[in-house]
Amino acid sequence: MKPFLDEHFLLENRMAEILYHDYAKSQPILDYHNHLPPDQIAHNKQFRNITEVWLYGDHYKWRAMRTMGVDEKYITGDASDKEKFLKWAETVPYTFRNPLYHWTHLELKRYFGIDELLLPETAEKIYDQCNEQLQSPAYTAQGLLEKMNANVVCTTDDPTDALEYHQLHAKNTDTKVKMYPAFRPDKAILIGNDNFLSYIKKLEQAADTSIATYNDLLAALQNRVDYFHENGCRISDHGLNRVFSRDVSPEELQGIFDKRINGQPLTNEECYEFMSGIMVALGQMYAEKGWVMQLHLGALRNNSSRMLRLLGPDTGFDSIGDYPQAVDLSAFLNSLDTLDKLPKTIIYNLNPSDNEVMATMIGNFNDGSVRGKMQFGSGWWFLDQKDGMEKQMNTLSNMGLLSCFVGMLTDSRSFLSFPRHEYFRRILCNLIGKDVHNGELPNDEKWLGSIVQDICYNNAKEYFGFQ
Repeated sequence: MKPFLDEHFLLENRMAEILYHDYAKSQPILDYHNHLPPDQIAHNKQFRNITEVWLYGDHYKWRAMRTMGVDEKYITGDASDKEKFLKWAETVPYTFRNPLYHWTHLELKRYFGIDELLLPETAEKIYDQCNEQLQSPAYTAQGLLEKMNANVVCTTDDPTDALEYHQLHAKNTDTKVKMYPAFRPDKAILIGNDNFLSYIKKLEQAADTSIATYNDLLAALQNRVDYFHENGCRISDHGLNRVFSRDVSPEELQGIFDKRINGQPLTNEECYEFMSGIMVALGQMYAEKGWVMQLHLGALRNNSSRMLRLLGPDTGFDSIGDYPQAVDLSAFLNSLDTLDKLPKTIIYNLNPSDNEVMATMIGNFNDGSVRGKMQFGSGWWFLDQKDGMEKQMNTLSNMGLLSCFVGMLTDSRSFLSFPRHEYFRRILCNLIGKDVHNGELPNDEKWLGSIVQDICYNNAKEYFGFQ
């Protein structure tokens, strides 16, 4: 029987152990997609306690606590931070076989050196131990990132953001961590949303221009793309249920925009046509800049309208959707490829039944111009656990080239989430180690170790080209 969470955690044979400990473990982290607050990084925030840095904003944990019958007061409500932590500690033993159980104890171990299990009877002691360490200079926002050897983090930023915190951080010569923005223009794309018109006003202010026509909107977005690029951005991101592809003329797009500006209702098909047109225009902007386009597809968001009213979005009421993806995604990518304006692209899939669709889709548009130009992104959200990561990597291996994969990201709002890279690296090394053990790959440590290092860091470093 193997001990829980020892140095060989998730590593099932000697080759897996060698690949992880000698090749993967020490690689830096390039976390190219997360939701960390840029102001907290730039100002090097010192956290008051473990609850603030660990439980605030973590809807993974919130969902588990609600399942256990924990009152919302102790999740997002007005209970004290200590009370919230103690309620989480009561929940943790019941998360067994959920990745939260592994992540919780990995994070306590890696950041705070705590080997004890988090239980109701150990909770107060662990709370005090963590809080004491969090008051030291090594446990600021930048210190926590450096502790995990993260040398690049990419935040998620609206086109209207001024990027003042990225500018402030860029002047900091005392940290090893570089922070870059990522361009997330979904609010300008989802024309059917209730807040679309108010968002256009906000975009006008950011771009210092009036937006009276569809072309004005494109010009304002180009203005913000230029601004983001000047501030180090090399990556965009879209969190859409699906992409659409429609044969729609500029005149038709202008007509749809006019209707929305004038307060007239749009049909679903008109919304899809608008989304199709603006996504093609944005894709061309990204290609011109040499950016990477990320497509996060397949989430069914805000399922509980009651809780959306009470708590807002991104609070733990989203799930996997079952949208048709292949036909429109292919046509969208092809429309850009036909113009020779298809940027480097990462497609993340939330529905595991579409894994093979995505893994084969990227092969349609790899044109030899860039190594691994089209990427099937790592297991995302509900799939960033052992089974989901293995399925994603096995599918990519079967239908593409795992060796060109740009690896893992946290997609997290927590500064304590970076052991997810370790989790991924252990799973990757174990997959390869098992193949060697079974005689399905040669017993060539240096060759396999080099590929592991590429997937963990080198591929991403080359792919994104951050300076």
